[in-house]
Amino acid sequence: MTYFAPVDTAKKPPAYYLLPAALRNFVRHRETGVVSVGIVIGLLSGLLVAIISKLSQATHALLFDIPSDAHLSATGVISWQRTLLIPVIGGLVLAAIGYLFAGKLKGQLADAIEANALYGGRVSMRGSLLISIQTLLSNGFGGSVGLEAGYTQICAAFSSHVGKRLAARRSDMRLLVACGAAGAISAAFSAPLAGAFFAFEVVLGAYTSAGLVPVIASSVASWLVARQLTQQAFLMVPGFPSPVSVEMIGQTVLIGVICAFASIILMLAVAFSERCFARLSFFGGFLRPILGGALLGALALLTPTVLGAGHGAMQILLVSNPTWLLLTTTIVLKMLASAISLGSGFRGGLFFASLMLGALVGQLYSVVLSSPFPNLTLQPGTAAIAALAALGTGVIGAPFSMICLALEITGDFSVTVGAVVASSVSALLVRELFGYSFATWRFHLRGEVIRGPQDVGWIQQLSATSLMRSDFDSAPDTMPILEAQKLFSPAQVRQIVLRSASGAYSGLVSSADLHSIATQDDLPLSTLAQHRDEFLLPDATIREIMTAFERSEADVLAVVDRADHAAAIGTVSEAHVLRTYGEELERRNQELFFR
Repeated sequence: MTYFAPVDTAKKPPAYYLLPAALRNFVRHRETGVVSVGIVIGLLSGLLVAIISKLSQATHALLFDIPSDAHLSATGVISWQRTLLIPVIGGLVLAAIGYLFAGKLKGQLADAIEANALYGGRVSMRGSLLISIQTLLSNGFGGSVGLEAGYTQICAAFSSHVGKRLAARRSDMRLLVACGAAGAISAAFSAPLAGAFFAFEVVLGAYTSAGLVPVIASSVASWLVARQLTQQAFLMVPGFPSPVSVEMIGQTVLIGVICAFASIILMLAVAFSERCFARLSFFGGFLRPILGGALLGALALLTPTVLGAGHGAMQILLVSNPTWLLLTTTIVLKMLASAISLGSGFRGGLFFASLMLGALVGQLYSVVLSSPFPNLTLQPGTAAIAALAALGTGVIGAPFSMICLALEITGDFSVTVGAVVASSVSALLVRELFGYSFATWRFHLRGEVIRGPQDVGWIQQLSATSLMRSDFDSAPDTMPILEAQKLFSPAQVRQIVLRSASGAYSGLVSSADLHSIATQDDLPLSTLAQHRDEFLLPDATIREIMTAFERSEADVLAVVDRADHAAAIGTVSEAHVLRTYGEELERRNQELFFR
């Protein structure tokens, strides 16, 4: 008796309007088509970054009563009332937004890294708009967070939306999201090389020749737009570059070690802050961002450098020859402010905070060692840029991007020699001792098994439902063996799924075992049953399936509808699972390296 599971063959129309077929085919079949879309995405990304940046500056000017062209963290004339109350009001606004949208956008808040790793580059537009607005409000009300997360989110969302309209392949969709992220970082820092490598290292997870031109095109296009719409200048570095020598390389290695531990401490501090604020569960956590804003305002009374991302504060501290005490105090307070902001519910990231902290750590290194070793210590500028790249590498997990960023924001290649060494050391130590960047660390805390942006979503799509055969042979476990031998031919049937009187799964019988018995007794099939307690549920992942095969030492396992009912709906063979996995892996590799 053969059982066939019902199959739904109805096709659902797309939920969005597709662009003309000629354009879709041009993008799908021609590399120049993808490059052209990458340029459009870059132009759009540059415009979006410029708009968000202008809105942030306008918000700072309005709320904190500062000049429209001034940086919040570099302004020391803010009244104490605004310094204390504005972050609290910001926390209240964010709490209200969180309350209004609680549960309404569940599953739609994936960032570019998570979307590329799990969902084939599909980023929700509504969820991304909410995240970007929250990031803008968090920064605008003085939260110690950067706007880079908001830039990347909204640019990736528009890129994904374009890809959906073009009916892009999964690999092309991921590439377009990387183009959006490259454009966002390129426009934010006026650094097209850093933006491109950020896309490869953080969002795409691999560098390929097929993806090089679209990402570079998007990054450069975004940079060209942003430089016309925003004021951008090189970072002023104090002193003159330290000459390259054995002593210089040795000290940059030491700076890399220091920044690796500092980046780990920063990431752990954010996680500790989240756990502390999570205990405030009354009113559904409504008071968390309000309390976080109050604590942030209290820190800002000590020094305004903790407010906002910190662009102005970093530049002033680099050129003002600060004392070791001022640098130490600023580093500690900025770490606390960032941890409190993110832990309490302010939206944003640690991108610029890690750069600022790195620059201050490097400057502190130079100031502290300049007294006992005046002729040996690195110049403050060289140490600051090396540490900026090293601490950014530890937190972001993108050494090439940080090296290029150090070069592009200073415009001085000689200063960035130390950044190469320090970033490499920091990347090595953070991977060995911690194993995560800030983004993947957050995924780990949420229970997601994501160690990077590499495409693993297709693995999760390989479930027992997609791998099973629904045309399996079934028989009651009370059927006599002699009758079963006549009914099931060994040439046509390999496995028989047994079912009880209630219809529940009750084991498997191989055709070889069935026909190897010569008996005159009227024994039931249940006496030959194997793997009675071993079965798979429909949503079992390929990892769980392979674990079940290894545990049961079976060649075939049954799939049941649910654990409490256990009615068989299909069978899965180990050979088919391995073959399908190998074919999918080969196909993904071909998509990665070839178009």
